[in-house]
Amino acid sequence: MSQTLLVTGGAGFVGSALIKALLTDFPAAAIVSLDNYFTGTPSNHVNDPRVTYIDGSTVDIAKTWASRGLPSPEIVFHMGEYSRIVTSFDDHDLTWDFNLLGTKEVVKFASARGAKLIYAGSSSKFGNDGQDENLNPYAWTKAKNIEYIRNYATWYGLDYAITYFYNVYGPGQIVSGKYATVIGIFEDKYLHGEPLPVVSPGTQTRDFTHIDDIVRGIVLVAQKGSGDGYLLGAGHEWPLLEVAKMFGVAYEMIPALPGERERGQADITKAAGLGWQPEHRLPDYIAAFVAAHPM
Repeated sequence: MSQTLLVTGGAGFVGSALIKALLTDFPAAAIVSLDNYFTGTPSNHVNDPRVTYIDGSTVDIAKTWASRGLPSPEIVFHMGEYSRIVTSFDDHDLTWDFNLLGTKEVVKFASARGAKLIYAGSSSKFGNDGQDENLNPYAWTKAKNIEYIRNYATWYGLDYAITYFYNVYGPGQIVSGKYATVIGIFEDKYLHGEPLPVVSPGTQTRDFTHIDDIVRGIVLVAQKGSGDGYLLGAGHEWPLLEVAKMFGVAYEMIPALPGERERGQADITKAAGLGWQPEHRLPDYIAAFVAAHPM
């Protein structure tokens, strides 16, 4: 059966990797990417006639879709939001517009079209018995979106499933600029022979998850999942200083950043119930990277 699948943020790190997986897992599907190219880039486009790329805002999703006469999507993968903690303080308006206004329209669109919504929640919501969702504008907006989606489902019968990502890394990650990922920054500094910047105190932990594991989880949740609570992580806490030391080069401590949580580790019980398990380990990935780029 022919299907139409929508990926918001399809030109970004996770979205582009997801599209590649969907082309394999849904061979009869047409895939549409809607991206405003804030952090996404045309270099992430997949050269396949089954994929259509639209440059546009999620705020205008209903109007954009109607203007192109596209068929209703069966599944909406909503990956296209603002997704950085520290910079969300400076980008407060963007965070609000992308995450609250944009997601409100995506939810309405999915419901009106009878599509299943797969939402990329933030693991920042779970820290410190749920209090960490108030640490920064990004975490707060993501937590409010979870409440909105769950309530919308009760009010209007939306079909949905919510995944949570834990510090995604791997090929395609952003490696420079203020929106770069931790592992991306470490790799970039390593390649340039510069000390790896470790945010003080360095004992704060993160659960780093390979992009391939994340994408497999998203697809599996789309196929078999329902409701909230699908945490996708490696299930291991890595202190940031320990991660930097894995690269075997110099590092430097930098001042603590606003809005950062102390700990992060996924409880993957619900995702495991669908048959998902992480297959990649951060030390193996870093070791392979270092071996491929000897100093």
